[in-house]
Amino acid sequence: MSDDSQQPIVVKRIKKGGGGAHGGAWKIAYADFVTAMMAFFLLMWLLGSTAQGDLQGISDFFNAPLKVAMDGGSGSGDSSSIIKGGGEDLTRSVGQVKRGDVESQSAVSLDSSRTRSPSQSDAQRQSTPEEEEQRKAHERQERARLIDLKGQIEALVEASPSLREVRNQLLMELTTEGLRIQILDEKNRPMFDSASSTLKPYTRELLQVIGRSLNAVPNRISLTGHTDATRYAGGERGFSNWELSSERANASRREMVVGGLDPDKIIRVVGLADTEPFLEEDPAAPQNRRIAIVVLSRKAEDISGELEVSNREAVEGGTVERTIEEAARPAPEIEEPTAREPRRSFRERFEAMNRR
Repeated sequence: MSDDSQQPIVVKRIKKGGGGAHGGAWKIAYADFVTAMMAFFLLMWLLGSTAQGDLQGISDFFNAPLKVAMDGGSGSGDSSSIIKGGGEDLTRSVGQVKRGDVESQSAVSLDSSRTRSPSQSDAQRQSTPEEEEQRKAHERQERARLIDLKGQIEALVEASPSLREVRNQLLMELTTEGLRIQILDEKNRPMFDSASSTLKPYTRELLQVIGRSLNAVPNRISLTGHTDATRYAGGERGFSNWELSSERANASRREMVVGGLDPDKIIRVVGLADTEPFLEEDPAAPQNRRIAIVVLSRKAEDISGELEVSNREAVEGGTVERTIEEAARPAPEIEEPTAREPRRSFRERFEAMNRR
């Protein structure tokens, strides 16, 4: 009989397999699928937000990359970017406009406009790229100079205790004409005496400070006087807002010259009465009574010079004299119709018949 304690011990080892679908290999495939879908939707978004001109440029680039990259074309974006085919507005559906070409066709060099003959029109001459670039550089320098002048005037007004009280009446802004400086009236702080061109003391000081500051730039200056819509009792036949606005503009010019402004810098002093109100909804508002000082840009100054040349040619050619003679010629006399006999009543006619 065998001993049970001497039986051999058998150990079974079970080898586990990959587990089929319970492994981790599917995660790699799913990650690849998500990445592909993300790239697909990103491509759809780019195609939907790209203009038609850019799409055509991309297509042409892959068809003939060297030709489009070197020569450009209607499908390369047509922008003024350094890199051909670039653009800044992807919301357009018809591509970008050739901004460089359009500007070079319409722009005229300001330096050449000073020396050209009056008979030569802008349409007969196109500026070269070098002249266009020079013009833009001059405009950038001039704008920076006017911005610096605006800051200097604001600093001078802020540094003076007496002028600090009128800083709310001083309005300065950059416009297409240049730097416009407006001094507005307030109800309790007018610039002039009522219905007069006599300046208040604080207005004198402000104009003198502005006049000295304007010598820092080479630009010419234009002054304009404005009034409110309140009329004089005599109407337009006597002393009116036209005379008042002109005298106030001229008084401001004199005070700026006293402050140190070069008199040769002023090219125009105009009185516009109430034709250009500051507050159109309230023509009688005190803010409409103001003095406008415009530091003219080079372009605005050239336009003003062309108008002066045109007016001078009209005077020298006799057009103005003929117009004045025609206006001064007496009008033909019109014969007045003979007065009709007043109609008599029935009683008067009856009595006249009885007298006969």
